[in-house]
Amino acid sequence: MVSFMSTLHLIPIFFFSLLGSASYLEVIKPISCTKSPNLRCLEVEREALLRFKDNLTDPSGRLFSWVGDDCCNWIGVGCDNSTGNVIKLDLRNPFSPFTYYDVEPDLDFSNEEMEAYNKSCLGGKISSSLLDLKHLSYFDLSLNNFDGINIPKVLGSLESLMYLNLSFSLFVGVIPPHLWNLSRLQYLDLNSFSFSINSYHFSSQRLEVGSQEWVDGFPSLKYLGMDFVNLEKVPNWFQAVNMLPSLRELHLAGCGLVSLPHSVSSINFTLLSVFDLSYNHFNSFIPHWLSNVSGLSTIKLESSLLRGAIPVDLGHLTKLRDLNLGDNNLIGKIPNSFANLCNLQALYMYSNNINGEITEFVDSLSQCSNSSSEDGNLSSLRELHLFGNQMNGTIPKSIGKLSMLVSLGLNENSWEGVQTEAHFQNLTRLKSLMLSTNVNAKGALVLDVKQEWVPPFKLKMIYLKKVQIGPNFPTWLKTQNQLNFLVLNNAGIFDTIPHGLWKSCPNVTHWSLSRNKLHGQVPYFQFHPLASYFDLCYNNLEGPLPLFHSNLSIIYLGNNKFFGPFPKNISELLPKLSWLDLSSNSITGRIPHAIGMLKELNGLILGNNSLSGKLPHSMRHMSSLNVLSLPQNHLEGELPSFFRNYKNLKSLDLGENKFFGKLPAWMGESSPYLLRLSLRSNLFHGDIQQQLCLLSNLQILDLAHNNFSGAIPQCLGNLSNDGYGEKYNGEQMLLVSKGREYMYNDLVLNLVYSIDLSSNKLSGEIPVNITSLLRLINLNLSMNYITGRIPKKIGNLHMLETLDLSMNELYGPIPESLSSLTFLSNLNLSFNNFSGKIPHGNQLQTLGDSSIYKGNSLLCGPPLSSKCLEDEIKSGVRPNGSNRGANENGRAGIESFSLYISMTTGFIVGFWGVCGTLIIKTSWRQAYFRSFDNLKDKVIVLVMVKIVRLLRKVKSERS
Repeated sequence: MVSFMSTLHLIPIFFFSLLGSASYLEVIKPISCTKSPNLRCLEVEREALLRFKDNLTDPSGRLFSWVGDDCCNWIGVGCDNSTGNVIKLDLRNPFSPFTYYDVEPDLDFSNEEMEAYNKSCLGGKISSSLLDLKHLSYFDLSLNNFDGINIPKVLGSLESLMYLNLSFSLFVGVIPPHLWNLSRLQYLDLNSFSFSINSYHFSSQRLEVGSQEWVDGFPSLKYLGMDFVNLEKVPNWFQAVNMLPSLRELHLAGCGLVSLPHSVSSINFTLLSVFDLSYNHFNSFIPHWLSNVSGLSTIKLESSLLRGAIPVDLGHLTKLRDLNLGDNNLIGKIPNSFANLCNLQALYMYSNNINGEITEFVDSLSQCSNSSSEDGNLSSLRELHLFGNQMNGTIPKSIGKLSMLVSLGLNENSWEGVQTEAHFQNLTRLKSLMLSTNVNAKGALVLDVKQEWVPPFKLKMIYLKKVQIGPNFPTWLKTQNQLNFLVLNNAGIFDTIPHGLWKSCPNVTHWSLSRNKLHGQVPYFQFHPLASYFDLCYNNLEGPLPLFHSNLSIIYLGNNKFFGPFPKNISELLPKLSWLDLSSNSITGRIPHAIGMLKELNGLILGNNSLSGKLPHSMRHMSSLNVLSLPQNHLEGELPSFFRNYKNLKSLDLGENKFFGKLPAWMGESSPYLLRLSLRSNLFHGDIQQQLCLLSNLQILDLAHNNFSGAIPQCLGNLSNDGYGEKYNGEQMLLVSKGREYMYNDLVLNLVYSIDLSSNKLSGEIPVNITSLLRLINLNLSMNYITGRIPKKIGNLHMLETLDLSMNELYGPIPESLSSLTFLSNLNLSFNNFSGKIPHGNQLQTLGDSSIYKGNSLLCGPPLSSKCLEDEIKSGVRPNGSNRGANENGRAGIESFSLYISMTTGFIVGFWGVCGTLIIKTSWRQAYFRSFDNLKDKVIVLVMVKIVRLLRKVKSERS
């Protein structure tokens, strides 16, 4: 699994692929727009431009200069220097939402930046008055906001157009067929990606092509940019593109393409330089014919479901400067032929299954003879990203000879060995360094440099995870005064935080020093105004909570030894806080009223502390909450009614507190997106409301160790079966599985489907439709009063790993389908009233512990010692050759069985032979009872006579 950092680093790569380099945006140059002093723009064209302006919205006044008689002097307007005709309209938004650093764009847009961008966008409608601009050859409306309108048909009538750019401007719908008639067009960019305030996203609506003849009318086209335009209705896209002999650049990223021909008879776009088909769904191999397009300088095929080995022939494209094969399913090693790629500037092969060592590849690049590179340096390589693969071995010292390197990403592999100063000796241009190893590594990856080492670089980004740097805090960090992103996780640092660290790195906006052995108190410091992320979790730090006044939005301080009360003025200290994790410390007192003032808070994680009292009523304002985790405290009270305001809540954990009362019906109605709900080990009582089933996305339901009563809702089977939900960095939840408590962290929590209703007073039967929860891995209904039978279709839960139904009143046979649960590793059916033979076969054969079935006296068969009757019968019929004792036991068994049969038959014949006759024959019945009465009278008379005689004899003897 690719780590958070790996995912983060995909973002700049992705946006570079969208925007391209600046040189690609000016492929087509209009004829000279230098104005002759004796020429004025034509009146008809001036009027056309004014009508065009009147139909636009211009919040920032970008077109303020569009006044006066001479439109050739207006901003964005260009005229022919000999005729005065308007030939150019360049209305591209000058305020791009991207700020380029040396290494990557800044994608953490502030509200102010995005508001400024949106304000500078033109919008509205495009007037048909453009038809009066007969000589318009250049039209650029990119990076504006036309709010989901269609591309107007009028653009298809501008026959002189050679350059048309409508990218990033929120046009949607089917591209008008008229546009394909612009036969002079050389540059077309309709990129359908869009921006929204404070985020970047794929629009639910985008442009699409509805015609099979989409580019047939462009014989002169040199640049085709249709990223994120829907081309699903154009299955023959490649044949159409292959008919463009002048094509230099092809950009079809994210177009929904599913076919990529593995072989073609002939290639017509032999002049092609840029080939970008990223973010499609090819599910195929990298085509070998790419190596026949010898002029290729850029190949981008990232995130396109490509598989197989990397073609050796790609190494013959000696003009290649940018190769991006990241985020696919490629296997094998880096081909040896890549040693020929001495002009390569960027290589992205992250998030694949590439294996082997890197030594040979780096050694070959470091020996390149590249006379065109600056300062006589060897390799031109500037970007090398191989993170998230299965590469192993050592990182060679020759990597230090790649002196042009700006960004190096080798994290998430199985590296080992020692890195010294020699590995970095010539990397003077390096700005981004990412190294880490994973659990599959045979040895440790160590950074062993002298305490007085002064690196040759000035980094802006450091990401070192599971790289042994300690035990001392690295002093060379003090030299990195341009640093703005720092991650030193699990680096074996056993030290205090140096007091001078903060001042030496004043520009850092992302701090992460988690999972070390840092101790002592956190020194006070003034954060950078743009600092947003601060992570010191999983250390041994102590003292009062280091919540200093700042603009931080994300804080992780969990799993330390901080103590004392929760700051009462937290809303003043951290006004922009969106995520706070203080779990597993020793925080005391009440949650302060000021917490409710943090209206933008998305996550509040305070579990495993000593907090007490009720939740403050001010928390009703925290409607942005996604995660509320308060387990293992001393909190009390009923579930607050203001929980109804938490419409966006995804995870709620109040376990192991003193909350009480009934589970309110509104809980199932107010948080429709809830994924995880834990109320275990509290004092709740009453029925489990049917409305709880309205939480259709619920993956974890834990109500164990309460006093809930009544029946289990039959609708539980309606809960989530639709894939895996969201996860949040730092979120964790305590669950009981396989008879033990496990703390599930953010890496796996979204994969867990669990229902735990154990240790309550529930009654009734197990809902039959619970067997439709196909992703369920943990089901615990133990220690209740549940009756009935186990549902026959329990075998449908093929993902189930734990099933605990112990200490109930269940009866009947154990369903045979239970043996089909191939993942089942923990089973407990003890202390019920099950009967019959225990199923065997498949996974149940591995569960040989007889305690699983303890307390069920009517069960028989392995692993219990009691045998079933049919087993005894079968064991009595043995083939010849069995030993004498076995034969004698067999005969004894047969004789016993015969005796039972004879007794049963005799009883049936004797009873029904007499009683049956009397019931059917009335006269016989009357005669029988009459004779019985006569016999009774005779016996009575006889007895009385004997008594009288006896009395007379006694009397005579006395006298």
